[in-house]
Amino acid sequence: MTTTLDRATTLTAPEPATRLSLTPSDVRRGRLDGAWWPRSRDLLLEVPSLAAALDGPWGRVTRITVNPAQWPVIPRRIPVTGHIVHAGWFTTEQDEHTIAVFSYAPRRLTLLVVPPETDATDAARLMAAAADPANTGPASALLAAQTSGGAAGPTSRSDFLPSAVAPSDEAGEAGRRADVARDRAASWPVPA
Repeated sequence: MTTTLDRATTLTAPEPATRLSLTPSDVRRGRLDGAWWPRSRDLLLEVPSLAAALDGPWGRVTRITVNPAQWPVIPRRIPVTGHIVHAGWFTTEQDEHTIAVFSYAPRRLTLLVVPPETDATDAARLMAAAADPANTGPASALLAAQTSGGAAGPTSRSDFLPSAVAPSDEAGEAGRRADVARDRAASWPVPA
């Protein structure tokens, strides 16, 4: 954002440190817990601001996992203020457009990663849709809807399944519990 005071002086307003949108904590969450819009695809540069934004209200970030399809380099350890965040990666188990963030508490957030090159209007729309508790669709589908020109509104898992097999709330909760158990038991693959 640029503000012009006169012809000779132009000030540029600083952008916020972290571009993050989270689902309100007092509501039942969907598949995504919000969205993060990094400025680049460099985890060493981007994760410290994400950890700083989450450390206070959510708990100290201790590790992250990503899909290497969107990140050219995945360092094993990322220095942040006061501690190290350990990084891991999954190729098939994790949607390529998400980052899983784990805290010391132990808590987990699954965030849509809005591509850095996305324009501000589309990014705001994606971040709002990902933080909407009614959104239970996968992150890739949310991005695909946005890039195909459709409005990125809340999507439901039933949008991707025939109506006869749309899961009930109980099945959705059981699936979320299975995802958490799988993540706790998962080993950390080592990048080649």
